[in-house]
Amino acid sequence: MIEIELDGKKVDVAEGSMVMHAAEKAGTYIPHFCYHKKLSIAANCRMCLVDVEKMPKPMPACATPVTQGMIVRTKSDKAIKAQKSVMEFLLINHPLDCPICDQGGECQLQDLAVGYGGSHSRYEEEKRVVPVKDVGPLISMEEMSRCIHCTRCVRFGQEVAGVMELGMSHRGEHAEIETFVGSAIESELSGNMIDICPVGALTSKPFRYSARTWELSRRKSISPHDSTGANLIVQVKNNKVMRVVPLENEEVNECWIADRDRFSYEALSSPDRLTSPMLKQGGLWHAVDWQTALEYIANGIKDVISKDGANAFGALVSPHCTVEELHLATQLVRKLGSDSVDYRHRNAAFETTTAVRYLGRTIASLSTLQRVLVVGSNLRKDHPLFAQRIRQAAKAGCELNVIGSGSSDWAIPVRHSASIASDAWVNAMAGLAAAIAAELGLLPPVTAETTPTLTNMARSLLSGERKAILLGNGAAHHAKSSSILTLANWIAQHTGSTVGFLTEAANTVGAQLVGAKPQSNGLNAAQMLAGGLQAALLVNTEPVFDSAAGSSSATALAKAKMVVTLSPFKTNTEFSDVLLPIAPFTETSGSYVNAEGRVQSFHAVVKPLGEARPAWKVLRVIGTMLGLDGFDYQSSQAILAALTESGPEAESVLSSSRLDNSCFAEVDLIPSAVEPVVANIYQLDGLVRRADSLQRTADAVGVSSVASVKGVAA
Repeated sequence: MIEIELDGKKVDVAEGSMVMHAAEKAGTYIPHFCYHKKLSIAANCRMCLVDVEKMPKPMPACATPVTQGMIVRTKSDKAIKAQKSVMEFLLINHPLDCPICDQGGECQLQDLAVGYGGSHSRYEEEKRVVPVKDVGPLISMEEMSRCIHCTRCVRFGQEVAGVMELGMSHRGEHAEIETFVGSAIESELSGNMIDICPVGALTSKPFRYSARTWELSRRKSISPHDSTGANLIVQVKNNKVMRVVPLENEEVNECWIADRDRFSYEALSSPDRLTSPMLKQGGLWHAVDWQTALEYIANGIKDVISKDGANAFGALVSPHCTVEELHLATQLVRKLGSDSVDYRHRNAAFETTTAVRYLGRTIASLSTLQRVLVVGSNLRKDHPLFAQRIRQAAKAGCELNVIGSGSSDWAIPVRHSASIASDAWVNAMAGLAAAIAAELGLLPPVTAETTPTLTNMARSLLSGERKAILLGNGAAHHAKSSSILTLANWIAQHTGSTVGFLTEAANTVGAQLVGAKPQSNGLNAAQMLAGGLQAALLVNTEPVFDSAAGSSSATALAKAKMVVTLSPFKTNTEFSDVLLPIAPFTETSGSYVNAEGRVQSFHAVVKPLGEARPAWKVLRVIGTMLGLDGFDYQSSQAILAALTESGPEAESVLSSSRLDNSCFAEVDLIPSAVEPVVANIYQLDGLVRRADSLQRTADAVGVSSVASVKGVAA
């Protein structure tokens, strides 16, 4: 450690630190624009000039290394004069458009200009004008005349997103930030550039000119999309979600969120929103009151069970539902005598184990890995924030090995890659195990051929420390998923690695913890979607888009006597008999369990739209009307409390001891012709499918999207 004196205080900082780091440790604020704690040091703006004793001129705090005994003054006349001079220089060309700027009220330049800017400008020449640039549907670059060339956006693309889509061209007053790789910014993390821009040059195109920052209420929430469980701040005006930005949590999402977390809020105001219960009569949809709809459902379920037996009733629940909703839906099915409940709609194989598949380590630890094997995942698109962490690990020397289909651009250096068809993944894993066995002088778990690529991969996994084998959505949905997991466990045992599933949805782990899958003789998702039910309850799921069965599920469900859909949207109309409007994540309270097993609860940030109700309340009332006990909860918090109770005779349903990736299945090397179904980044759930701006991105163009429901009465 090195001791310096900062504004009269003694501060101990690590060798190699900059004066800015020492100031942060001491709680001293030094004005800055280009410095960001997650980005490399550029020293572009010079706003952080400080007075260092024995230095002839002020020095930039962000780029001046500390030395033993250094004396720094951040508020001396010399430092303040230098900072004010820099501010005058930065404002020379800055347009006077604060009254109409979306950044107004939360702008670093605006804030610092109050303390360091002059009352008037000595600059009388024409201000420069930068041409408008169209870089896609998410980010607006229409006011690049505001840009102060801090290059935060450039460095973010290169260092965090992994693609340097923006760069600075020309010099002096002709310098501009513009795209170089393509005509649009296409990164799945691009929205973070809006947050880190200190001057309002980059703004949100969907949010543009829709509200002022001081009009917005800020409320905490959790992302309902992938399994990161990103922490959010949802900004609200007049009971309407206007914007979503990240809430910093170093253990989960750091200070970033993916674009689908940021822009999916557009779906909350979609014309597809279902605002009242609806019944289908004579092929036409009619709005009804809640009592009528619920009585129709209760009587229909009772009738089917009395005539066809309890097993004729089942529920297809979404892994994007909250823990509380999943628990009540599961209990509703089981207390009626059925075991047909499932969340695994895209799976081709269905394990009977009670083990809960999860990441196998903390999310934060992904940043420190030295060796990684990813199987069956387009990591960058399936889990953007996990990919970002492994990208940081790769910058520190981590070797990434990949077994999967296609040749996707990972925006991460890949050391060894076996790009093969999905039906060869098991054989490739067996070949990798054989190569590891050969290196160690052991018998392989199964006899399989190896290749030079797999041998190099084996040597990579046998070296280094802090290693992980990560199984992606494709591996989880694979027809031979048990064989893949068995081989992954053998490889992990002999290389000192952990094994984990990246897990697809916001609550995939939570769905397993509450037992939302058949435990005895119930039908699994594939059997239910093939026509195995006479009465089906669909909770926040659209089988045509969310299942491996695809469009064939509509034909099968249409043959059932009664199909009830609980959804925020007018959907499943071709085969449903009842539509019940339920609240999306912004309009209800609940909990998600992310990939590492972290339980995160949230509250509603706005009131439900129209007559929509939280799904847990709807399920509670249906259970009560069917005469079932255990449905008298008064809040989602009460449901969670019941699930987490532990005592001498009861283990917590959400106990972390149930998280387990072990597997002892027999390895099957016979290729399967069934291709694993993996959702496109902007087709993962009903919210992203209805977010207009996301559907106009390069990642979504060309992918079949959900169509607006027609023939539904308002």
